[in-house]
Amino acid sequence: MKKVAIIGISGYSGLELLRLLHGHSEVTVVGVYGTSTVGEKLTALFPKLQGYAEYAGLTIKQFDAAEIMATADLVFFATPAGIAAIHAADFIHAEFPVIDLSGDFRLQDPSQYEKWYARPASHAQLLAKADYVLADFDTPKTAYISNPGCYATATLLSLAPLYKESLIQYDSVIVDAKSGLSGAGKKLTDSSHYVNANENVSMYKLNQHQHIPEIINKLMTWQEKTLPIQFSTSLIPVTRGIFVSTYAKLAADVSFEQVREAYEKTYRDSYFVTVCEQGHLPDLHHVVGTNVTAIGLGYNPLTNTLTVVTVIDNLVKGAAGQAIQNMNHFFNFDEKAGLDLLPIL
Repeated sequence: MKKVAIIGISGYSGLELLRLLHGHSEVTVVGVYGTSTVGEKLTALFPKLQGYAEYAGLTIKQFDAAEIMATADLVFFATPAGIAAIHAADFIHAEFPVIDLSGDFRLQDPSQYEKWYARPASHAQLLAKADYVLADFDTPKTAYISNPGCYATATLLSLAPLYKESLIQYDSVIVDAKSGLSGAGKKLTDSSHYVNANENVSMYKLNQHQHIPEIINKLMTWQEKTLPIQFSTSLIPVTRGIFVSTYAKLAADVSFEQVREAYEKTYRDSYFVTVCEQGHLPDLHHVVGTNVTAIGLGYNPLTNTLTVVTVIDNLVKGAAGQAIQNMNHFFNFDEKAGLDLLPIL
C-alpha cells in the first residue's frame, strides 16, 4: 500500500483527489496540508466526511516538506499557481515523487511562464526537472510530474489525431472552450458570483488564457508545422464539465473518412477516451464524475470544415483524475485503479 499526501486539500481539486483516492485499493492518504485552514480537523472543514473512520484523525497541517517525505511515498500539489513554484524545490532536489496539478511547472521557459501567469517563475534548473505528462499519450520519465491543465487536456485530446496524422490546415484551427464554475476555483470573483453566473454565459481571458502556451508546446512535439490557434474560454452555469468545440479546415485530398479512421486508430487502446459513433455527439452528461474524455466528429463539405466536440469533467479528467492516472502509471498500478467510474446521473 502506497502512502500519499495532498497539499491544498481545501480546494476543489484537493477534495476531488481525496474522493477518488478513497476508492483506490493501492493507496492511502496519510497527510493533508493547507494554508488558511491549518489546524482544522478534516471532518470539521468537510462535515460530509464525518462517518468515514479513516479521515477522523486527519488534521490539516502547515506545509512541511521533510515531514511529507518521511511519511509518504508521493505528494500531490493541488494548489493555485505560485505555491508549487515556491515549495517544490526540496522535493525536486530529493527526487521525491510529486504530481503537480497547478500550472507552475508546465512551461519550462521561465519567461513564457511569467508572461502568461504574471508571476515569478521557478528557477530554470528546477523547471527542467519537470515532466509534462498527458496521461493518455505519455508515461512519466521523472519524479516530478506536471499535470496538464483542464482546458489543455480537452483541447489536446481533441486535436491529437489531426496533428499526428497531418490532416488539417494548421492556420485554420479555432477552439471554443466552455467550463463549469468549479474550474474557476474556490476564490469568489465577480464573474463566478451566483448572481452573475446563473443563467448567464461569459467569455473571459480572450487570447490570454494561460493554457494556450502549454497547448502549443505539446502540439509542437506532434507536428513541427504547428501554428498559433484561435482559443477562447467561457464560463457556463454548471458545476462540473468542459465542453470544447474545435473547428479546422481539412488539408488537401483529406477526406472525413480518413479523419474518422485516424481518431479511431489513435484512441482504439485508450480506456479513458471514447470516440462516439458517427452521427452522435457527446454532452457533459457523458462524462461528469468520470475520468473519460468523449469525442464526437462532424464535417461540412460545403465549407470543408471539421467540427470536433470534446467533453471532460474538469475536476476529474481535467485535474484529480488525470493526476491519479499519472500516479497509476508511475507506480505501475492498473491504469483504471480508483478511476473505473460511471457518469453521475
